[in-house]
Amino acid sequence: MLAQRLNTILPDLSFEESLETTKIHSISGTLKSNENIIISRPFRSPHHTITTTALIGGGRIPKPGEISLAHNGVLFLDEIAEFDKNTLEVLRAPLEDKKVTISRLNQTLTYPCNFVLVASMNPCPCGYYGSNYKRCNCSPNEIKKYMNKLSGPLLDRIDLQIEVQRVSYDKLNSQVQETSSQIKERVDRARKIQEIRYKNEKIFSNAGLNSSQCEKYCKINDESKELLKKAYQKLGLSARVHSKILKVARTIADLEGTENIEKRHIAEAIQYRSLDKKYHNIEN
Repeated sequence: MLAQRLNTILPDLSFEESLETTKIHSISGTLKSNENIIISRPFRSPHHTITTTALIGGGRIPKPGEISLAHNGVLFLDEIAEFDKNTLEVLRAPLEDKKVTISRLNQTLTYPCNFVLVASMNPCPCGYYGSNYKRCNCSPNEIKKYMNKLSGPLLDRIDLQIEVQRVSYDKLNSQVQETSSQIKERVDRARKIQEIRYKNEKIFSNAGLNSSQCEKYCKINDESKELLKKAYQKLGLSARVHSKILKVARTIADLEGTENIEKRHIAEAIQYRSLDKKYHNIEN
């Protein structure tokens, strides 16, 4: 349900993004007959039985796959641990390059695939590992086998990893909730800040920062560096994750309207690496 609401808080499609998205859906045959141009960000949610070709694209007559149909939108993989591991692994390069190249005997096609990957999964086969209200019946080996369906390199490419505990009935009915439009206002303000910041670069958001740009635009003080260093060493993080933490911290600061990245922003960004901290430190 949360994944389906994500489109309602994302920035509106620009005219160029609408054209790109429309072209992809047109050549794939998924454009609705009464739709001249796509103005809403796509939301794709393939079943876990999907083939690699259907996900990435290709076939006897090459067509865009789900990752390209989700271009400029959201690709939601529900129960990601149930997907075939080899199918998930082919996502690594497209997530990095924002494009996918399909080679056939007499032609090579490249499709764009700049999408937001959202995935959900149970914490273990029985679903209760780490639960605060029901005991998990899985052994450490069973939990590891389940989690190993997601490789370290794939997890490295997922910026935010959040563990959601069961919410009690009383808390569920007593929470003050923000509307999507209220959240979207903050997102739009943050995006505007980034567009101004990167007006001389060939990017439009923090996610597009390369290593040199990250060093330029994600500067942190010595106290924040020390905190990040401790997390890097303790959690055994990769260089890719180090950069992602800086980008996420930059985004947190932008959402607050804060010019500089502060220690609390780094701390919050580190907290969003729950799978690094929890599941890959399970002892046999």
